[in-house]
Amino acid sequence: MTAPTPSPAPAPAPVPVPYAYVSPIPVRKAHLGDALASEWTKIRSLRSTMWTLGVMVLLMLVIGLGVAAVVSNADVPADQESALALGFFGVLLGSICVITLGVLTIASEYGTGMIRTTLTACPTRGRVLAAKAIVFFVLVFTITTVTAAVVGAAQVAMVPGAAEATSAEWLRATVGVGLFLALLGLLSLAIGAIIRHSAGAITIMIGVLLLPLVAAMFMFSESLAKVQEFLLDYAIPSQLIALYAGKSAIGQSGPAGWDPVWIMAVITAAVMGGAYALLNSRDV
Repeated sequence: MTAPTPSPAPAPAPVPVPYAYVSPIPVRKAHLGDALASEWTKIRSLRSTMWTLGVMVLLMLVIGLGVAAVVSNADVPADQESALALGFFGVLLGSICVITLGVLTIASEYGTGMIRTTLTACPTRGRVLAAKAIVFFVLVFTITTVTAAVVGAAQVAMVPGAAEATSAEWLRATVGVGLFLALLGLLSLAIGAIIRHSAGAITIMIGVLLLPLVAAMFMFSESLAKVQEFLLDYAIPSQLIALYAGKSAIGQSGPAGWDPVWIMAVITAAVMGGAYALLNSRDV
C-alpha cells in the first residue's frame, strides 16, 4: 500500500507594505529657467571665460588709457571731438576676445562631445540655443558696458582740453558699445553653432571683422569705387567709429549714430535663425 502524496504547501500571504517611497526631489516639467541655470554654471566655471573676458577688459583699460595719455601729452588740439572716441582702439582689439568666447560657448561642446550630454538633459534644442544666447549676451553686455564707462570717465579726466561729451555720446560710448560687442559675440556664437568647429568659426569671424576693410584698401580700380565705398562704410571697425562719433566714418551715406547697433542686430538675428534651423535638422 502506497503512502498518500503530500499536498503542496499553501503560498505565503503577501506582506503588506507599510508605506510607498516618495522621492524628495520634486518632479516637474523642465523650463527655460533650468536651461539658463545650467548654461550660467557652465560659462562661469570655464577658464576660457575668465581668460577671454579678462584679456578684453585689460585691453580696453590699457589701450584706452594709453591712447588718452598720448593725446594729453601731444601738442595737438583736441577741442573738436570728445575724449570718449579714444576708447575705440581698445574696444576694437577687445572685440577679438568677445568673438573667441562666443564661438567657444557652443563649438567647444562639439569638440569635446559634451553637446550630447547637454542635448540629452535638454532635448529641446531651441531651448539650449536660447539659454546659451541669453546668458552669453547678458554677461558680455554687462562687463563691456561697465568697462567702457570706466575707461570713458578716465579718458575725459585725462584729456581736459577735449570737447565736453554730451549725454547722447555717453550713452552710445557705454550702452551702445556694450550692445554692439554683445551682438557681435552672439553672431560668433551662431557661426560656431553652424560650423561646429572652434578654429574654423573663429577664423571666419576674424575675417568678417577685418577682411572688408583690408580688401577695400586694395581696390584701386574706378569700376570698384562703389564696392570700395560700401566696404569702407560698413566694415565693423568703421561702424564702431560711427557709433562713437555719431556720424558716418567715411562717406555721407554710411551708418551713423545708433545705426551700427541696429545693423548688427538684424544680421545676428538672421544668422541665429539659420543656426536654430540647422541645430534642429542635423544629427549631433
